[in-house]
Amino acid sequence: MTAILTPPTESTTERPARKLPTLIPRLNRQSVEKRSDAYLDIDWDDPELQIGPDDARCGLFEFDPLAQTEWYRSQTPEVQAKVGLHRICCAFKVGMQFENLLQRGLLSYAFRLPNGAPEYRYLHHEIIEESQHSLMFQELVNRSGLPVRGMPLWLRFTATIIVPVFQRLLPEQFFILVLGGEDPVDYLQRRQLREGTTHPLIEQIMKIHITEEARHIAFARTYLKDLVPRLSWIRRQMMAIRTPLVLWIMAPLMVDPSAELNRHHGVPKAVLREARRSAQGRQLRKESVAKLRRLCRELGLMSPAAKAIWKACGIYEDDGKATEQTAPAADVAAA
Repeated sequence: MTAILTPPTESTTERPARKLPTLIPRLNRQSVEKRSDAYLDIDWDDPELQIGPDDARCGLFEFDPLAQTEWYRSQTPEVQAKVGLHRICCAFKVGMQFENLLQRGLLSYAFRLPNGAPEYRYLHHEIIEESQHSLMFQELVNRSGLPVRGMPLWLRFTATIIVPVFQRLLPEQFFILVLGGEDPVDYLQRRQLREGTTHPLIEQIMKIHITEEARHIAFARTYLKDLVPRLSWIRRQMMAIRTPLVLWIMAPLMVDPSAELNRHHGVPKAVLREARRSAQGRQLRKESVAKLRRLCRELGLMSPAAKAIWKACGIYEDDGKATEQTAPAADVAAA
């Protein structure tokens, strides 16, 4: 069988200086200077920000694969608004559930740190920000009046068991999980703000989320860049195999239309399958994990065998020699 990763040589076992200690002070400073509060920075009682399933401003974004289907285009504006709001609320609910799991892992990480550890302060900045995001997301879901569940029940159950284990025993995989939840959301929200108009409340939440998530993504990416070169060959081999499998589960939660749309709004299952299997749907999943795919290449985790798994999961794309655009400095600057 083809080796998944090249065994380390003398040059690859040299340990470069860690980048995280120089990044953390900047993240800490920006977490103080550019922080938001879910109930101070959003005027939930502003008449312009009121939202509901009959709000015509809540239709699907044009690049959404479901918006490209003949079924959706043939619906009345009222139906389109209900479907669009449920779609965005489902994504926010999944985001809230993911951030709950992320906070558990980060709290466990911080709990074990010794006095003077530079990560301690930043980790709690991130936990606080994730809590504010969860408040925003859940408040939007509550005000929508829609019966949104988010993650499927089996995943909610297994994730609460798996995530703490990963954080404790496989921190490299935990931070892949972190990016697997954050990168697709960040990609979709940036594209939504760039390419379309939406309800002003949704837009305001997205802008706050994007600003603060840039710091979280920068931390996770830099953590992995420091950690992965120091792992044993076996652990890097297993990481290369697990990563596309993790993303195969996580990316569709954000990108694909939920089965809830069938139960609550009568969207035919065949239409949901059409959206998921369409060229636009497949491409959107690939693009949503493009930054993670490039990071894996940078970390030496994209061998021929690993690439085959990415392809089998339907999330591989040849990024060519494109320059990595999500380096920590760029992320922090964006914040």
